[in-house]
Amino acid sequence: MASSLAAFHSAAGHVPRPRRPQGAAHGRAFSILQLLHLPPEPLPRRRSRRVAAEFATGGAGTTTGDGGGGRTRGGVGVDVAAVAAVLREARTADDVELLVNGILEGGAGEGGLLPLQVYTTVIRGLGKENCLDAAFAVVEHLKRRGVRLNQFLYNCLLGAVKNCGEFGRIEGVLADMEAQGISPNIVTFNTLMSIYVQQGKTDDVFRVYAEIEGRGLVPTAATYSTLMSAYKKAGDAFAAIKFFVMLRERYKKGELVGNHGNWEQEFVKFEKLTVRVCYMSMRRSLVSGQNPVGEVLKVLLAMDEAGVRPERSDYERLVWACTGEEHYAIGKELYQRIRERDGEISLSVCNHLIWLMGKSKKWWAALEIYENLLEKGPKQNNLSYELIMSHFNILLNAAKRRGTWRWAVRLLNKMQEKGLKPGSKEWNAVLLACSRASETSAAVDIFKKMVEEGLKPDIVSYGALLSALEKGKLYDEALRVWEHMCKVGVKPNLYAYTILVSIYIGKGNHAMVDTVLHDMVSTQIEPTVVTFNAIISACVRNNMGGTAFEWFHRMKMRSIEPNEITYQMLIEALVQDGKPRLAYEMYKRACSQGLELPVKSYDTVMEACKAYGSLIDLTTLGPRPTKREEPIR
Repeated sequence: MASSLAAFHSAAGHVPRPRRPQGAAHGRAFSILQLLHLPPEPLPRRRSRRVAAEFATGGAGTTTGDGGGGRTRGGVGVDVAAVAAVLREARTADDVELLVNGILEGGAGEGGLLPLQVYTTVIRGLGKENCLDAAFAVVEHLKRRGVRLNQFLYNCLLGAVKNCGEFGRIEGVLADMEAQGISPNIVTFNTLMSIYVQQGKTDDVFRVYAEIEGRGLVPTAATYSTLMSAYKKAGDAFAAIKFFVMLRERYKKGELVGNHGNWEQEFVKFEKLTVRVCYMSMRRSLVSGQNPVGEVLKVLLAMDEAGVRPERSDYERLVWACTGEEHYAIGKELYQRIRERDGEISLSVCNHLIWLMGKSKKWWAALEIYENLLEKGPKQNNLSYELIMSHFNILLNAAKRRGTWRWAVRLLNKMQEKGLKPGSKEWNAVLLACSRASETSAAVDIFKKMVEEGLKPDIVSYGALLSALEKGKLYDEALRVWEHMCKVGVKPNLYAYTILVSIYIGKGNHAMVDTVLHDMVSTQIEPTVVTFNAIISACVRNNMGGTAFEWFHRMKMRSIEPNEITYQMLIEALVQDGKPRLAYEMYKRACSQGLELPVKSYDTVMEACKAYGSLIDLTTLGPRPTKREEPIR
């Protein structure tokens, strides 16, 4: 009869054979002698790294007393650890024969044999010591001496193969069992399943389980645990959940009663295993999934439907795996689940979520988590404060760039409501937003509140206030602010001087503009293209086109190269002054220098030439630019 187990293993595939030659146990047949019977006392426990148990060697019918290391009434005790140490170097049955005879020289044993329990314990020990050749040699020795082998011994041999990782020998063990007429039991199949899990052959694990059911064997808790391990290896959370639900239903119907002493405790372990499988699957999706949010949410929903409830620690570990911008939805879902469960949550997890929401630009979601820290706990730390402050700074900087001053003021008020103390950096961002939006009164109010909060304005604060006053044409108030700034010892920078010259241009005091430029040079602050752009822009705002063109020439005399903003403002000034041809020439010059002017400049030149009836070939301007965004002034 062909070996069904060997054929089953052959279909599963093999790893390469080990380098050391195998014993003769795979190719010989021996007659079967009388099976050795020993009392069913429990095997002694290991007391250290080495096995230190003793078994009686008095022969059939004798007892071992307490079974844990005592002597028989007429026998001699055997130190199993010593036997295993002696047999470690054995490679053949002859080696084992010689070594065992040396052990039994004192006349112990019957027929030159140790009890079968000793051999099984030795085989287990040899497997743990990675001495698989010696373990096979022991089995060959027993077969040569005509000992009837049993399931327990072959299961120990399979366990040794598993421990050593020489999976190519599995087929030989299974074939030998079949040749000896020994049917595999549930322990045999459990060991095979465990080996296939170790190899990552999950399909073979499920085929072995089908074989168990086909043979009518009763699965044990170890069988189900190994199946769960296979689902974990395969990363199939849905299959694991389905299997757990099926197992739970069988338990409720009483179909598992009698299979294990305490199935209630086992089900706690199975549920934890199921949660672990789901966690690994969701983590894998977060790390490398194409649709991580959808995949994780599906697993969470399946767990809810199956009544599988992860612990808080499981949710928190999954939160740490959320690191991408697209993971914010998962992070928020997990946060809500933790809060709804018992309200307790780790502060480090909250800080991670605040960081994640900020990275995903979900600023209000981050603020909500921070608010919960204030209301529900745990108490926030410095990292929590710094994270939420950094988020507010990002929002304030965006408001500053766009000039959305109302939004900036709202953010500042929100910070104060939540117990956050804005510093000079935050107040200055709001001032600059008001200045960019030309909201003079709002800038003045923010400046006053900043002083009332006990903060000392710096050059950025004064610069923003000066700019707002200049844009509001409150020149006298701006000059008083300048005097106060110098009086309190705040030294002006290039930006402040640039605003000052714009103020004097607005007042029509060109002499003071020259004085300011001289003061800049005396303080080693050289005027730049930004300075002259501000002067030309002020001329445009005050309908002083001729003056703007004059400052353009003075700029050239200082060897300062104009940029796109210079030409854009100059063209607008020349058109205001009724000089479309000159505006046309400035546009052509800018294009010849490789500068890209905005569409507004092109349209201004075209409309002015048509309005004034200039005899200019407008086709020389070229096509209308596609660039829509204008440079920031």
